[in-house]
Amino acid sequence: MSAHETFYEVMRRHGITRRSFLKFCSLTAAGLGLGPEFAGRIAHALETKPRTPVIWLHGLGADGNDFAGIVPQLTLPPEISIRFIFPHAPVRPITINQGYHMPGWYDLTSMNIDNDEDEAGINESSAAIRALCQQQESLGIASDRIILAGFSQGGAIALHCALNYPLPLAGIMALSTYLPHCCDLQNKVNQNIDIFMAHGLQDDVVDADFGDLSRQRLEKSGYGIKWHAYTMPHSVCAEEILDIREWLIQNLGR
Repeated sequence: MSAHETFYEVMRRHGITRRSFLKFCSLTAAGLGLGPEFAGRIAHALETKPRTPVIWLHGLGADGNDFAGIVPQLTLPPEISIRFIFPHAPVRPITINQGYHMPGWYDLTSMNIDNDEDEAGINESSAAIRALCQQQESLGIASDRIILAGFSQGGAIALHCALNYPLPLAGIMALSTYLPHCCDLQNKVNQNIDIFMAHGLQDDVVDADFGDLSRQRLEKSGYGIKWHAYTMPHSVCAEEILDIREWLIQNLGR
């Protein structure tokens, strides 16, 4: 089964008639102890193309709802089969915020990312997102149809997870973020992955220089980067949303 086929199309390709397909749906519903009205729902599910998941990670102190409001602003064309997943980071004490407990993908000890990293926290969150990607694969989504996205801390985890993933992924969207020092770039499975990186030139949280140094490090390791810089602080702007839209359409249209 290819990433672009529905289960019904696979069955048709193997000579299963429409009538036999509907009978299969009825038998499946009965076997699950469901009423006959569920046969149509099962048929609809099997005839629906799997939607490409975009797993979008929020920044420090936010939650999974932080970027949900941007989705309507993307105005993606209806033929783009896509769904957004917004996971929540675990609540943990953040050293830089006097140990206050808040949602965070890992601990921060200072605003200078050159200082000691919370490598254990980064690896833990990266493993959690890897498990989420593998869950999508278990649902029939090919790994090379999965996009990892993230803002600030979330972008660092998206980069770390994707660049160490054991199978090819579709793309990385890294917004106002940086590449963790502990990220091992020896795994070349995703050497040719499509990477969208964007940063605000007025960012006073994650300095734009950190983002640019991460871009340089990735390029020196052979990764191709689509780099975008905007006149904005640590946030997302309208121009950036348009660029994200175009990148998603181009990526998902392949």
